[in-house]
Amino acid sequence: MRNKQQQTTLTAWDLTQFKAFLREQERAEQTIEKYLHDLRALMVFLNGESLTKAALISWKENLQENYAAASVNAMLAAVNSYLSYSGRGELRVKPLRMQRDLFCRVEKELTRDEYVRLVQAAGQRGNERLALLLQTICATGIRVSELQFITLEAARSGRAEVNCKGKRRTVFLPEKLRRMLLRFAKGRGIGSGAVFCTRCGKPLDRSNIWRDMKALCESAGVQPGKVFPHNLRHLFARTYYAVEKDLSRLADLLGHTSISTTRIYTVESGGTHARQIERMGLLVT
Repeated sequence: MRNKQQQTTLTAWDLTQFKAFLREQERAEQTIEKYLHDLRALMVFLNGESLTKAALISWKENLQENYAAASVNAMLAAVNSYLSYSGRGELRVKPLRMQRDLFCRVEKELTRDEYVRLVQAAGQRGNERLALLLQTICATGIRVSELQFITLEAARSGRAEVNCKGKRRTVFLPEKLRRMLLRFAKGRGIGSGAVFCTRCGKPLDRSNIWRDMKALCESAGVQPGKVFPHNLRHLFARTYYAVEKDLSRLADLLGHTSISTTRIYTVESGGTHARQIERMGLLVT
């Protein structure tokens, strides 16, 4: 850590040291890269100028003009983390105040029918692996980064032991999904380890999964803005909550430490609310 008095600018050397620190803290690699990306953006903005509270507030204002509030707060979180690490906590900037959306935008909500069409489109393309992958995420609620834990052994036992972001949890595999995974693994000659992998046995890259999903949009008749792996996890959450109305248990299934996070996953477009109001029959004339 550099001496506070010497810390007047932000340099590539500082980022290298911060990266090493984050790895020592066992932060997820994706988080580390996100933090470094945001800090590089700040470096470009500073253009060699001193790292001061005034400069950071100016950067925050610049971000507000170009990014959504959630994105601004994510970038500020990265910088604030660095400031705490480097002993400059007094420079930390406050995140933007955000009111939680009661409803999500219709153009972002993936419906069950749309999900079914995506699976069918993958099958019609002869992409059995993609069709099964979509169903695995949607039927379990796992993150795309956790697919590596869907192993042949997990398919046999009905439970996948997920170790992600320093947290461990058990993901339950429905019986029908177990049979599908076992049949797929047998057909591909997979004798052990991850079911969703390359021919070399490495876990599938998330960017390739994203690209393959986007390629289904036109034939499935689904808007591209709705088609990405994490939206399948949201569909799982909404479907579970609609049946069970149990946020605490849903949080456990999703691997959330805070129910506040889980609430975000159960937000709908409001279509159900609108239909319920229509049925109330309170209009007289």
